Amino acid sequence: MQRRDITTEAVTRQVEAMGCDVFEVGVFDAEAERMLIKTWDKETVLRSVPYLKHQNMQGNHIYIRPHGEHGLTLVDDLTAQAVKQMERDGFTPAVLTETSPRNFQAWVKHSGTEKLPTAISTEAARELATRYGGDPGSADWRHFGRLAGFTNCKDKHRQPNGLFPFVRLHGASGQVYGHAAEFIALSAVFSGVKDIRAAMDTAQRHLARGVRTILFVDEIHRFNKSQQDALLPYTESGLVTFIGATTENPSFEVNAALLSRAQVYVLKSLGDDELRLLLTRAQRKALPQLRFDEAAQAALVGHADGDARRLLNLLEQCAAAAQAAQVEAIDAQFVDSALTVNSRRFDKGGDHFYDQISALHKSVRGSHPDAALYWLTRMLDGGADPRYLARRIVRMAWEDIGLADPRAMQIANDAALTYERLGSPEGELALGQAVIYLAIAAKSNAGYTAYNAARAFVKQDKSREVPVHLRNAPTQLMKELGHGHAYRYAHDEPHGYAAGERYLPEGMAEPGWYQPVPRGLESKIADKLAFLRGLDAEADSDTH
Repeated sequence: MQRRDITTEAVTRQVEAMGCDVFEVGVFDAEAERMLIKTWDKETVLRSVPYLKHQNMQGNHIYIRPHGEHGLTLVDDLTAQAVKQMERDGFTPAVLTETSPRNFQAWVKHSGTEKLPTAISTEAARELATRYGGDPGSADWRHFGRLAGFTNCKDKHRQPNGLFPFVRLHGASGQVYGHAAEFIALSAVFSGVKDIRAAMDTAQRHLARGVRTILFVDEIHRFNKSQQDALLPYTESGLVTFIGATTENPSFEVNAALLSRAQVYVLKSLGDDELRLLLTRAQRKALPQLRFDEAAQAALVGHADGDARRLLNLLEQCAAAAQAAQVEAIDAQFVDSALTVNSRRFDKGGDHFYDQISALHKSVRGSHPDAALYWLTRMLDGGADPRYLARRIVRMAWEDIGLADPRAMQIANDAALTYERLGSPEGELALGQAVIYLAIAAKSNAGYTAYNAARAFVKQDKSREVPVHLRNAPTQLMKELGHGHAYRYAHDEPHGYAAGERYLPEGMAEPGWYQPVPRGLESKIADKLAFLRGLDAEADSDTH
């Protein structure tokens, strides 16, 4: 009977303990900085040991990881003390390898699940790496670990005799760590009240054996009110720790009762530096054959627009185009030719939509034509309805320019009518011109403020009678009752103004709601009102 060699024995123990059916085995050529990745089942991995040994003898590194999503977490660059502490804490590695003298890699297997969502798996890796002094840079669900039984060919580990250390298998128990909570994931798109109750039944069973449950609901805004209400009693009782994710504003899309029992965390878009780091990492691990120059990287980051998922999709598009064109050097011109049309973040009715219309309005109010044009074109580029923008532009003219420049209302209305006649894209120029004019026009919200003050007063005030001298008198009876008596016809008065006449209800003081600003036409309006008030004062003095 032929004895199995030590390397095959180590590989067998490792893949069995990892408990996966399909693996990705990586052969990394350090000199060429290129990774060859093979997707094999367990049997193929074992049959390929001679091939892998040959590659290793050529100075290539041999790596392994589960294929696709999985229930394992890799913690890299651990000390022996850190491994002992992990075991004391209950995180006994399913597989433990010494990759270089006194340096360890640990595969930790999660109980209760064969596959973890990638975000959760990565977060678990980061948590363990941070807690036990491992390498946070390798804390990613896609990270490779070294395959036991082969040599670590890094130059820094070369021994005085010229040999490299073996990757030694210290443990391969397949141990599942005992953890404090089980994880249940629901999608609000596909789940209903029945699924929520089933999840709670599962959580009850977990609790019966002393294990808490984390309930993660993706797209929580897709749950209706009754479905969200179904979560309340379980959240209040502490049966589950509830985590919800949404792309919408929770103030509008999540029930107030549920929201009040949660802590809201706002996730920001990635910055350019973060996207560049992600690009470098993805290129090194998944696309080592491609070389992106600075301009190409800048183009990809710009197209990604703060979205990591979009960046990875763009990289895949570039890789497919590069393979078809049989090129390895990627420049900005190649990126622009390979990618689909860029689309900026815009959600047509969500927070981004209202944030941008707010920015447009405030740029006009702040008399900054370039900023106003930027936000207008951003929204048009994102797919906003030009008719909606036209209505908002008319609103700006009445609210923020007002009587300081009455031409603004005319131009805004004409722009809206022009768009209706021409459509897109020609009609959008009229909207742009209107926005420029509104931004540079004299500003006044005096009319807007006066109108709102009047409305607020009327809403809370009593029903006051119309003064008799202001009442209509179309019949003889009404004239006999005094309607219209002593009314002074303004056109027959000096300056066309009935000085001292009262037009407000009896007992109501002059409110002074309209206070024209000293800008544009309203400066002349202020002068006119001051003149008329002077006539009123003279008339009052004559009567006393």
